[in-house]
Amino acid sequence: MAGQHDFKGKQVTVVGLGIEGVDLVRFLHAQHARITVSDAKPAEKLELQLEQIADIPVRLSLSANDPQDLLAADAIFLSQSVPLDLPGLAEARQRGTPISSMFKLFLELCPGPVAGITGSSGKSTTTALVGEMFHCDARPHFVGGNIGVALLSHLATLTPDTWVVLEVSHTQLQLLPERSPNVACLLNITPNHLDRFSWDEYRRLKADILRHQKSDDYAVLGYDDSEARALAERAPGEVLYFSLTPDIPGDGAFLRDGWIIFGRRGREKRLFPLESLRLPGRHNWANAAAAAAVASVCGLRPQAIARAASEFQGLPHRLEFVHELGGVAYYNDSIATTPERALAALHSFSQPLLLLLGGREKHLPLEELAEEACRRCRAVIFFGESGPVLEEAVQRAAAQKAAEDRLRLTRVRSLAGAVEAAHALAQPGDAVVLSPACTSYDAYHDFEERGADFRRLILHLAQEVEPSPR
Repeated sequence: MAGQHDFKGKQVTVVGLGIEGVDLVRFLHAQHARITVSDAKPAEKLELQLEQIADIPVRLSLSANDPQDLLAADAIFLSQSVPLDLPGLAEARQRGTPISSMFKLFLELCPGPVAGITGSSGKSTTTALVGEMFHCDARPHFVGGNIGVALLSHLATLTPDTWVVLEVSHTQLQLLPERSPNVACLLNITPNHLDRFSWDEYRRLKADILRHQKSDDYAVLGYDDSEARALAERAPGEVLYFSLTPDIPGDGAFLRDGWIIFGRRGREKRLFPLESLRLPGRHNWANAAAAAAVASVCGLRPQAIARAASEFQGLPHRLEFVHELGGVAYYNDSIATTPERALAALHSFSQPLLLLLGGREKHLPLEELAEEACRRCRAVIFFGESGPVLEEAVQRAAAQKAAEDRLRLTRVRSLAGAVEAAHALAQPGDAVVLSPACTSYDAYHDFEERGADFRRLILHLAQEVEPSPR
C-alpha cells in the first residue's frame, strides 16, 4: 500500500469507537500504524468496542475529544457520528493533515464496482433486497455500509468482479472521496436530522452521492419524490427512475397493472407482481421498485430479481411482526425515527390501530402524523422524553377533527408502560404498532436496542397471558 494510503509508522488518530472506529483500528493496525483512539464516551460505555480491539496496542484517549490528539496526528479518521466542527479539527486541516473516514477510505481502495443506496427512508430495506437479488443470481457480491456491516475488514475478500452493495448515510457523505458509486440510488429526500443539519445542508449531503460519478455510471432516482427527481440534471451519467406510476419520462422500474416492470431503450420486462411481495406497505412497494431498477442496471437476470422479491421477508425493526396475542397483532417498527416513517407505517395497515409514539424528537413537523393518527388509530400511547410534545400535537389535531370522543390518548413514562397500556386497551382484530416517530436516545443506545426491548416485552407478556401447553 503506497502513497496516501501508506500508514506504516504513521501516527493516526481514530475519532469515535463505534462500528466504523473498530473497523478502522483493526485495518490501520494491519498497516502497522501507531493508533490513538479518541472518544467522548468513558470506557464503561465502550466495553463491547474495547473488547473488540483488546488485542491491538492502541493509545486510548476517552471521556473527551482532546484537540491535541488531532494536532499530533499524521492522519485523522472520523466516524460518521463525529461532528466536523470538533475542536482542533480546523487547525489540523489548515496544517494539511489528511482527514478521512472508513467510507472514504473504502471507496478509494475498493477494487470492484459499487452500488450505493441512500435516502431519508427505505435505504436499509432496499440495500438488503438488492443484496438478496445478487444472491439469487449467484453473482459475487458484498453487502455492507450503514446497514451495520463494517467495510475495511472485507477488502481482502473483494475482487474486480465483486459487486459491492452499500447503504450510504448522509453523514458518510460528509467526507467525500473522489469516487462515487457506479450505480447511485437516491430513494427520497425528506426532512430529517434537522437537529444537526439545516435543510439545505441535509439536501446537499444526500445529493453528493452523485458528485463524482462518470459518464458511464448510473443514477437511479425516486421519480415520485420531487427532491430526488430534481437531481436528474446533476447526474453525469445515465439517469433511470423508479415509480409507483407508469408515467416516468425515461427508463427505469415502474408499476403498471399490478406488476413492477423495467423498461430501457424501448424494451420492457415484467419483473414481478406486487402481490408476490412479503413486505407490507406502499413504501415497501417503492423500495422493491428501486431495488429492481438497481439490480437491472447491474445486469441481474429478471428471474433472480423476481425470486428475491417474492422470498425477501424484510429486516428486523421495520414493520416486523412480533406476535399475536388474544387476536391482537404486535408490530415492531422501531426504525421509524421520523414522523414521515411513522406515517408510512399507518398507511400499511387496514385494521384498527394502537400507535406507540415516543422517544427523543428531532424537531420535525408533527401535524401530518397527528392528523393521520386521528383518522387511522383507535388509540395513541405516548412515552418517553417527547411524550408531552407528541400528545399535545395529537390533541390539537383531534380537536380540529372532532375526534376526541373516539380516540383514546394515554401518556406513560416508558416503553414498558406503553406496552402495558396497549395490552389493556387492545381488542381482537387490532394491531399494536411501535412506530415511534422519534429517536431512541432518551432511553436506548439505538433503535435496534429499542426494538429488541419491545420484542422482549411482547414475548414476556405472551408468556404471562397465554396458557402453557400441557
